[in-house]
Amino acid sequence: MIEERALSVARGGRGLGHHGRQRGKHMRSRLALAALALGAVGLAARGAAAQSPAAQSPAAQAPDGAALYARHCAQCHDHAQGHIPTREALANRSPINIVMTLLTGAMRPQAAGLSHDDVSAIAAFLTAGAATAGSVLHPDPCPLPAAAFRLSAEGWNGWGRDLANTRFQPHSGLAARDLPRLRVKWAFAYPGLMTWGQPTVVGGRVFVTSTTGALYALDARSGCTLWSLDGGVPVRTALSIGPGIGGHRALAYFGDTAAVAHAVDADTGVEVWRVRVDRHPFARITGSPVLIGARLLVPVSSFEEGAASGPGYSCCTFRGSVVALDARSGRLLWKRRTIARAPRAYLRRGDPTPLYGPAGGSVWNAPTIDAARGVLYVGTGNDYTDIDAPTTDAIMAISLATGRIRWARQLTRRDHWASGCTFRGPCPQPAGDDADFAASTILVTLRSGREVLVAGQKSGMVYGLDPAADGQVLWRTRVGAGGVFGGIEWGMTAIGGTIYVPISDSMPSHASDAPRSGLGAIDAATGAVLWWAPAPGPVCAWGPEDCRSALSQAASAMRGVVFAGSQDGHLRAYDARSGRILWDFDTARHVAAVNAESAHGGSLDAGGPVMADGMLFVNSGYGQFLGRGGNVLLAFSLDGR
Repeated sequence: MIEERALSVARGGRGLGHHGRQRGKHMRSRLALAALALGAVGLAARGAAAQSPAAQSPAAQAPDGAALYARHCAQCHDHAQGHIPTREALANRSPINIVMTLLTGAMRPQAAGLSHDDVSAIAAFLTAGAATAGSVLHPDPCPLPAAAFRLSAEGWNGWGRDLANTRFQPHSGLAARDLPRLRVKWAFAYPGLMTWGQPTVVGGRVFVTSTTGALYALDARSGCTLWSLDGGVPVRTALSIGPGIGGHRALAYFGDTAAVAHAVDADTGVEVWRVRVDRHPFARITGSPVLIGARLLVPVSSFEEGAASGPGYSCCTFRGSVVALDARSGRLLWKRRTIARAPRAYLRRGDPTPLYGPAGGSVWNAPTIDAARGVLYVGTGNDYTDIDAPTTDAIMAISLATGRIRWARQLTRRDHWASGCTFRGPCPQPAGDDADFAASTILVTLRSGREVLVAGQKSGMVYGLDPAADGQVLWRTRVGAGGVFGGIEWGMTAIGGTIYVPISDSMPSHASDAPRSGLGAIDAATGAVLWWAPAPGPVCAWGPEDCRSALSQAASAMRGVVFAGSQDGHLRAYDARSGRILWDFDTARHVAAVNAESAHGGSLDAGGPVMADGMLFVNSGYGQFLGRGGNVLLAFSLDGR
């Protein structure tokens, strides 16, 4: 536990209101990243000006971005492996994203000693084509004042749609027979050159986040903007919508990459409160916060394992956690770290740099709620260090009321991994496989009434645990080869007692392992594989480079149909009984957007497709490490009507 004073809470009425018009000041991050983002907007222009001999005198010329890149970055990114994004992938990011990563993110050690101008020059050099590749956005306010927002149980609220995280939509308004009639009704262009989050659809509105920190509430039928909010800090979570307080009809909750949880008025975008849930410099919120009653449950992860390869960096001190906040005020109720023991200093043989451990156990996934037992379930990530922690690569049951650990079941031991294992830098020994439980667990109720907690791992293993017997393993089934970008990455889905498992396997951990990208169906009662559908060969609109058929994106389901997205940009609908492909749409294309002349899709990854009110919504263009970035939200309806 930590004391409440360790968290900072701020309240206010700042935000952008109806029709995209500013009603107050923008949110200010506790890390002052908003100012950083605004300062980075003109990077490309400044970089171009710096290349003009007539623009400045020699003494005042900007730093040489190409030379700085060659000195500090090229060794890894020009020969990228594993988690390292290629130089081409970096070129598809926004300048803001690169500046934030170097100054406040995982690459801070590599940027040690560089000034803000140096970092800006690197970003301008890498994204020289960003100004022409990106979309020019224009406001698209809804023409009339919107009706007051009302909560609805039939939408897609939060990450898993329900507290069991089944990612199943029983009220889609669509049927399998409708799939051939799906057409793009409208498209929305995001700022930046990547998409991260997942749409939330409630009460006829679509709530979305962006890599630049902008949030939007859109009209679900037309895509016009009801309100927008610029927080300046990237957000990759889905929003959870709940009842309001005081004069607020409903509140929208989300977390950002500065480890700050937020509550805003869902009707207007006005900020209600925000709280930083972890003060570690590399802490972030990746998994979506989950609302149950008046309690907001926030999972906390970090990119410290990415910083571990930095020369002289004394890694590692971060420990993952789940934080419970009062949803009405942001007040801390409890905080439970996944690793109880505080890190201590130690030395590796032959290395004079002091290191710390145990560390790791990030919570990358949205918590799963078991209200009957009064617990939440989360999966944890790997160790960052040489020191074992018994709650890494584990499934944990935590009391909703107190934060006490009811039980923890470690499913992979000694998974010691940090970026140095890939970056040819310091690597824990013995090195593990980075076999995080990154996807949310699913609480399945069988026809018999018995419950099974199903967990999918990046190792390619799927486990069935007994929630009534302290997580006793009922069965385990290997579906994929696994790896750093392998196995189950972001999420499975369930229809009744059947679990549908998308397998990535972009980069198997061991050369002898054959990648096995595809979609499988598993009986949740026994772990038996019911069918397996190999992923079709990759076909990428951008060409063969960095083109993969890996199914990394979280899958989603409606009656009789499973939707699964591929890194080549193809969104496919599979028959839930046989695995036969019923519909295939290539999202990696240029489309006219409601707020831009053109937007374009790319790889499908992370947050998955969602269905509500007879429409299908999906973000296209992840491109964080692998594949191709993009900036589009696609909204499908029957015949595009």
